[in-house]
Amino acid sequence: MLEVLEMTPPPPPPPQPRRHQQPRGGGRKQPLQSSVAQPKAEAPQPPPLEGGKRCAGKRRGGRGRARPAEGPRPAPGPAAAPVEAATRAVIGPPVPSKGLSFCRRPGFGTVGARCVVKANHFLAEIPDKDLTQYDVKITPEVTSRCVNRAIIAELVRLYRESDLGMRLPAYDGRKSLYTAGALPFDAREFVVRLTDEDSGTGVPPREREYRVAIKFAARADLHHLRQFIAGRQADAPQEAVQVLDIVLRELASQRYVAIGRSFYSPDIRRPQRLGDGLQSWCGFYQSLRPTQMGLSLNIDMSSTAFIEALPVIDFVAQILGKDVMSRPLSDANRIKIKKALRGVKVEVTHRENVRRKYRISGVTAQPTHELM
Repeated sequence: MLEVLEMTPPPPPPPQPRRHQQPRGGGRKQPLQSSVAQPKAEAPQPPPLEGGKRCAGKRRGGRGRARPAEGPRPAPGPAAAPVEAATRAVIGPPVPSKGLSFCRRPGFGTVGARCVVKANHFLAEIPDKDLTQYDVKITPEVTSRCVNRAIIAELVRLYRESDLGMRLPAYDGRKSLYTAGALPFDAREFVVRLTDEDSGTGVPPREREYRVAIKFAARADLHHLRQFIAGRQADAPQEAVQVLDIVLRELASQRYVAIGRSFYSPDIRRPQRLGDGLQSWCGFYQSLRPTQMGLSLNIDMSSTAFIEALPVIDFVAQILGKDVMSRPLSDANRIKIKKALRGVKVEVTHRENVRRKYRISGVTAQPTHELM
């Protein structure tokens, strides 16, 4: 059972005896008094709060004494009101980004010599017609962009003059197709047949049938882009710029090897050998950017590494840096070759008229004659 007792203030601590300082220099040193003879000074305790209580008896859980109840907080004085009012006057509501605009250029320079600076930017004209977007669905579904582009290219070749109204669409390789002007229909399904590449086995190549459904999706309005370039709109319409970027990539995707947003070809510049079976191809990166002078086409040069087209044995010899025909490969060399060849597409050349293409998935530890 707990008893509640009123808290009484503790008695004031007794004054501590002062110790005389010993002057420096000569003189006898006085021995220090024993600590037993000196009275112990009690530690000062904080004064109790008004209305505080303490509990005597058994304590239930927790450590130490119960915390005293806090009193009411004092109300803010009259001096705090003007400070808060001034703070509210300085800090205003957040301004949206669309409400901000860049300052216009006050003029052009008049001091110095006029010169011509060449840059990797080229002015591009905005078409007068708005672009129309269509959704594309290919059945059966194809995951390769190259195959998708081949299917749409065959569709354009077969139906451009009849059903497409002489439109030349731009395709992103997935599910979107764009045309300058609307097609003669809102939704239609086409049948396209593609023939596989000749394997050289004497067997006639297999023909595959695909169904392509084209449906109207939206109209890409270029009016806001023209308003932004003319300086009558603050924000650049990124959707319209992305649509024009896809249209601009259509022709480059058919002529060059596309990797990301860059295009490469061995015909742009002579490839440079890098060693380990690799060579460097030159390419370019392109993107459309709205500027004060108009729509600008930015082109940057780039390069990346490609696997050199050569026999697999020569490729392995370059990776290991030694002749691989003289002695068997060690496990460490086999793992190194496996990592380098995994996913690489090769073509069989040792079977006279039979030329098939395969993709390497691994390298076995046993020689070929032991696997037969």
